[in-house]
Amino acid sequence: MVRDTLYFGRNRPNGGAVREAEWRRFLNEIITPRFPDGLTVVKATGQWRNASGQIEREASQVVTMLHSGDPTARGKISEIIAEYRQRFDQEAVLRERATTCARF
Repeated sequence: MVRDTLYFGRNRPNGGAVREAEWRRFLNEIITPRFPDGLTVVKATGQWRNASGQIEREASQVVTMLHSGDPTARGKISEIIAEYRQRFDQEAVLRERATTCARF
């Protein structure tokens, strides 16, 4: 089993932020249909050092999905990332992947 965790920053590069309604629509239209068996969404605050050395902080959404790790699932993750980047003018979405053991 594979755990993918995606970190979606909510700041837009030209100012403003992804609004809650926009995030909910993205979750409902793009993420949930690709992983209908379940996922976890957590509100967070992310930070990193930018190219000029300043610490940047922004509201974020962290989404964790457990799946088989097959090519279809990996493709769905890539689609989610590409759509978020395009829809909200984002430079990147952080993707963390780990092999894990899980059961219900």
